[in-house]
Amino acid sequence: MPECDNPLWPCAMTGAAACLAGFDGIAVVIHGSSGCYYYPTTLLHAPLHGTFILENEVIFGSEDRLLEVIGGLSKTGKRIAVITTCVPAILGEDIRSMLEGHDVILVDSPGFSGDIETGYAKALAILEPRTDPGSCGVNIDGVCMFDPFSAGNVQEMVRLFRMASVPVGTIFCQDRLENVHRAAPYTIGTNGDFASGTGEYLGGMLGFDAVRETFTRIGEVIDGSDIGPVLAELDHQEERVVQACDKYLHRYDPPVAAVFGGCSYATFAARVLNQYLDAEICSIGSRNSECDTTFPVARVAGLSQVRDLISAHSPDLVIGSSFERSVCGNAAFVGIIPPLRGSIRLFPSPIAGTNGTLSFIEQVLNACMNKKP
Repeated sequence: MPECDNPLWPCAMTGAAACLAGFDGIAVVIHGSSGCYYYPTTLLHAPLHGTFILENEVIFGSEDRLLEVIGGLSKTGKRIAVITTCVPAILGEDIRSMLEGHDVILVDSPGFSGDIETGYAKALAILEPRTDPGSCGVNIDGVCMFDPFSAGNVQEMVRLFRMASVPVGTIFCQDRLENVHRAAPYTIGTNGDFASGTGEYLGGMLGFDAVRETFTRIGEVIDGSDIGPVLAELDHQEERVVQACDKYLHRYDPPVAAVFGGCSYATFAARVLNQYLDAEICSIGSRNSECDTTFPVARVAGLSQVRDLISAHSPDLVIGSSFERSVCGNAAFVGIIPPLRGSIRLFPSPIAGTNGTLSFIEQVLNACMNKKP
């Protein structure tokens, strides 16, 4: 049996909840203990439901409790989705037979079956997304409720699409449930760690170069699009970034940076820091996989590994989560992945698109200058 061996990264159950809760029209039930309910609820800030099974359900079976919760939700008009957790999976309960006669989406995604990406992909596959040749526009991919930048990324993509006269297709996963089955033929990505695999992929939106290349491709395949305004904005805003970073480098040495995160965001951060600030990327601490990059990469699955990487390189700048901030000492810190405790986040900031890069560089420069004497 696979083990849940990464305490820094959410489990497969949370990934399934992050996928399904993003669709309007689904009522998500976490079938497990209170802890298995409160963890994704707190992390995702989503209206989830739970069975809250106790010792007696563990001993005598959880069928009655599960059917009671489903019965209470049956009058909402929403499609009910049940996500299994570790306890019923370990007990070997036949959840599928319990749900016979009920129109319920069942996702067998206990925490020990993998990390958040595994559960996210499994839940989305069960929904069977597909393209509709009659649908126009471009899908927005990689939108996961776990990602603190997801709402901002959607707003930024919609803004850029409007500038380019490109209709918005299905947003995976933040859309109406029925739109899963009528996605557009083309797709762009905001976070490659949560790709849906639906439609022809035109490219990503992390960093100026990626946005420029992807919109060039959009202009080639989408009739009626006008990418000129987007390309003009990119040129203007990139010039501003270069000027701001050059001004910093006239006063200070390039930073030595350690970057921690999911592969997609971590690679973006490392690339941008190196390109515009001449930063030395001493290490990428990947939460989920070995990233395809020329920078040194190590997979980290525990706080001790994070501490060891930081201690070994003594970086000036650390990019990551509250875990990294707790052990980075006097280094400048910028958060790009959950958890991000101790700060209030109200504005939907993006990390994708033009404004995403501007926001990231702005935070880095301010964090680095605040640490300088």
